[in-house]
Amino acid sequence: MTIRLSKPWLDLEGLDREELPAQLGVFQIADADRNVIFVGYGGGTRAFGLRTAIEEQRQRLGHRARFVRFELTHGYLSRWEELMMVHQHDHGSHPSANDDSTAPRGRLTPIGGPEGAPDDD
Repeated sequence: MTIRLSKPWLDLEGLDREELPAQLGVFQIADADRNVIFVGYGGGTRAFGLRTAIEEQRQRLGHRARFVRFELTHGYLSRWEELMMVHQHDHGSHPSANDDSTAPRGRLTPIGGPEGAPDDD
């Protein structure tokens, strides 16, 4: 099992809004080089969950947003914090499009390297 989000990337350019799940979960948006630029979540107070949250960020980030991947989970807030802390560990900062004032302040030290490297259980 990995602590990092390892779902396949979907190209936002050809992705229709209706193809996104209207469920609770977390997501990452990446640039053209598949570098994560935003980590977010579709929570219970947002109509259509991930679908709405991803679409809002796609519009906000414009041409910078090229790829998305997501994970369905009812524990979206805890998982979002975990993904933010892993990004901080791997890259030394939060994703460039995230607001640091809302970012979690905790730290994680996962086993294994950044994306593509296996984590140990």
